[in-house]
Amino acid sequence: MKCTQFYPVLMTGDVAGTVRFYVDNFRFLPVFESDWYVHLQSSEDESVNLAVMAGDHETIPAAGRGRTAGLLLNFEVEDVDAEHDRAQAAGLPILQELRDEAFGQRHFITQDPSGVLIDIITPIPPSAEFLAQYQEEAAPA
Repeated sequence: MKCTQFYPVLMTGDVAGTVRFYVDNFRFLPVFESDWYVHLQSSEDESVNLAVMAGDHETIPAAGRGRTAGLLLNFEVEDVDAEHDRAQAAGLPILQELRDEAFGQRHFITQDPSGVLIDIITPIPPSAEFLAQYQEEAAPA
C-alpha cells in the first residue's frame, strides 16, 4: 500500500466545539466543512491535517461509533515553552506540566473538549541510555 496522506479523524459529540478548539488554540483552518465532518489543515504547514467527525454518523460502523478514546496527539513545535505560556494564557487544561524527559523531549500535555490528550513537544537531546536504543541512522543529531 502506498499511502498518499495520513491524518487522524477525531470522533466527537460536539463537532463545532471541537473544531473551534483546534482553530483557536492550534492554528488549524477548515478546508472542508459540513455539519458532521470538518477537515482541518495547519495554517503553518499544509501537510499537517486533522479531521473532526460526529461520532454517531451513519458512515461509521455501529461497532465503532462513539467518541475518540485512548488517543494522544503529538505536536512537535520549535518552542514548547512559548506554546506552554500561550496554552496557560488561553486557559487550556494542563494535565502534565512542562518538563524534560530523558528520552529526548521537553513537553507538556493538554486536552481537547472531547477528552483527546495533546502532547506539545520540542525534541531535546536524549540521555545516553535512550540514545543507545536508536538505530544508528535514526539517532537524533
